[in-house]
Amino acid sequence: MGSKSIRPEHILIDGNRFIPYNFIPNTCVVKGDAKYMSIAAASILAKTYRDEYMEKLHLEYPQYSWDTNMGYPTAAHKKALREFGETPYQRKTFKY
Repeated sequence: MGSKSIRPEHILIDGNRFIPYNFIPNTCVVKGDAKYMSIAAASILAKTYRDEYMEKLHLEYPQYSWDTNMGYPTAAHKKALREFGETPYQRKTFKY
């Protein structure tokens, strides 16, 4: 049995900013994780995945402390960026 592509009928977004995706109807919901269980569950899954990913990146680049800052621009992380430069994984939206 081959895998089938699943296309959502509607996308719920936690927050108020979203670039429409592939002509799929969507609704932005401020504080959506407190209003919809599906958004809350997706948020937990996303954060769990992100934390595991950041721990793996930390093994490759321990000087950035990704095991504790999980990609957020803490003071120590900004200092490491200034000292060691960027990696291919740096968020381009954060200033340092």
